[in-house]
Amino acid sequence: MMDIHEILKQLPHRYPFLLVDRVIELEKGKRIQALKNVTINEPFFGGHFPHRPVMPGVLMLEAMAQAAALLAFDALDKTPDDNTVYYFAGIDGARFKRPVEPGDQLIMDVTLDRMKSGIFKFTGVTRVAGDVVCEAQLMCTMRTIA
Repeated sequence: MMDIHEILKQLPHRYPFLLVDRVIELEKGKRIQALKNVTINEPFFGGHFPHRPVMPGVLMLEAMAQAAALLAFDALDKTPDDNTVYYFAGIDGARFKRPVEPGDQLIMDVTLDRMKSGIFKFTGVTRVAGDVVCEAQLMCTMRTIA
């Protein structure tokens, strides 16, 4: 539905912080399914942890937030510009069910629960091979910077 070239036009993130490789499905204003291929080449694996590489949970939340941003921009028919920043406003109920390791493929399902006064509320569930690895409610907001 959206390849890396289209994602790069929408998200300001770049290596090593771009955490969405492809959008698989996008239902306008409702839901998105995106993926992140996790490789041993990720810069965080050198220190987290050298003896047993595990993807940090906060980066799984960030990956879901980036997918949520793509959903929000599409819902608003908006392409962000250099004066627009998309921020986390809150995270509730974050749970990590099992470690994510090199070779895993994150499949992120994010639904838009509410959009009001510039605040977006989402529910995100990330799976690897069908098993839930992370889930959370995410709140995000878009702001114009002067």
